[in-house]
Amino acid sequence: MDITGATWRKSSYSGGASGNCVEVAAIDRTVVVRDSKDPKGPVLAFGPKDWQRFADWVRQTRSV
Repeated sequence: MDITGATWRKSSYSGGASGNCVEVAAIDRTVVVRDSKDPKGPVLAFGPKDWQRFADWVRQTRSV
């Protein structure tokens, strides 16, 4: 997958000053995730349904 030119957004839930930061971008119908400290490192790719399930899980566990 070519991620060149992707518009990355940093998660609002990232660790702030601790440096634990996650960035996401959308490419076609795929959501890609990377560690902002290693922008040339590995990228996780999620289809729309898998991303939605993951986001729902995060919202549910965050409110516990």
